[in-house]
Amino acid sequence: MVRRLLATALTVRSLLVTPEWEARLKEEDILGGRASTTLLVGGKELLETIVGFHLHQGIMAVAHLPPDSNIEAMIHGAQAPRLFVALDALVNAENVGVVVRSCAAFGVHGIIVGESSSSPYLRRAVRNSMGAVFTLPIHHASDLARELRVLRTGHLFSVIAADPSGAHPIGSCDFTSDTVIVVGNEGGGISERVLAEATMRAAIPMSGESDSLNVGNACAVFLYEVLRQRGAL
Repeated sequence: MVRRLLATALTVRSLLVTPEWEARLKEEDILGGRASTTLLVGGKELLETIVGFHLHQGIMAVAHLPPDSNIEAMIHGAQAPRLFVALDALVNAENVGVVVRSCAAFGVHGIIVGESSSSPYLRRAVRNSMGAVFTLPIHHASDLARELRVLRTGHLFSVIAADPSGAHPIGSCDFTSDTVIVVGNEGGGISERVLAEATMRAAIPMSGESDSLNVGNACAVFLYEVLRQRGAL
């Protein structure tokens, strides 16, 4: 993940590494022209003491957050048909990271983070995204329901809510036009206020006693269906 971070244009403030990683960084010239990045070196035992556990990989980085993406810029920066994913009250950082990783894998053009969701830039989210968060436009919404309404009415996006109780199986949904897929809270799902802005509530057909999937898995299934319909698979 640190390698992926250093491959971006983001400002990296400092690195904390073991002597072994210091040698690799210099040998491979990984830091390149990052003269403003402070390189701090310490033994593995010291680094484990700092981070509080014994599985430290020998390298950490601190970077400045990129500017928040603007919705209009996300729309105009993507080629139609556009595809966004919105997070409504997704609070588990690991789940947020998995969703971000799926978004990068399936060609999502941008992620809209609702006001009560965890940030994709939290350490655990970054780790579970495998650094994919560095490459995706991220917009933090102050009012997710209102912004979905603008996308639906002002920009003619289909707003598809991933809802296990939805009446429409995902195979019957039309994902071929501009679309935003909304995923919700791990326990309570999508809030009623956000659901009210959906053009359709869609569910993944399941067999047996199962009634839902982990939100990260569900998001991946939805995104696969989008690419299948758009002929990208």
